[in-house]
Amino acid sequence: MTSIAQSIACLTALLLTGCAATGQGTDYCALARPIFVSRADLLTQRTAEGVLRHNQTWREACDR
Repeated sequence: MTSIAQSIACLTALLLTGCAATGQGTDYCALARPIFVSRADLLTQRTAEGVLRHNQTWREACDR
């Protein structure tokens, strides 16, 4: 096998195993919390949209 093929095979193996997780702490709701923003916080439009998306996701998945 050539070094390029070996590198691709190795990288593929690393990428496939990188997201595998088991055990405690893999539940989104066990880790995530809503983000609260103060009036003193300076947010860009992009950051504000990201906070809103995060909070909506949390509300839909975790707010029981």
